[in-house]
Parts: sequence; C-alpha cells; structure tokens
Amino acid sequence: MKNFVIIAQIVCAILLVIFVLLQVRGTGFGRGSTASFTRRGAERLIFKLTFVVTAIFLILSITNLFI
Repeated sequence: MKNFVIIAQIVCAILLVIFVLLQVRGTGFGRGSTASFTRRGAERLIFKLTFVVTAIFLILSITNLFI
C-alpha cells in the first residue's frame, strides 16, 4: 500500500509541474495589467486540473504520513 501511495505521489508531482509550466505567463500575482482576465478553453482546463492534482497530491501526502 505504501508503495502505491509513493508512486501516485510521484506521478502527481510530475503532473503538477507540467500543468504549472503549461499555464500562460503573466497570469500570476505580478501580472501588471488591471484589466479583467478570463480563462477560456484549454487554459481554463489546465487551471482547474492544477487545483485537482494539487488536492490529490496533498491528500496522498497526508495519507503517506499515517501509513
């Protein structure tokens, strides 16, 4: 069971890095523009998947503490 959790954590970490790197530059805190910004299409999907993978990674990390 512990091996499965560790492997799943590694996969989530790799996916998380990929999703963060795929996001468009300039959408973070230092955006500079005050105009409203709407995510559409693939950018919106990547944004949501980043949060989903982050939540899964956190759950797996907490689970790994108790196994």
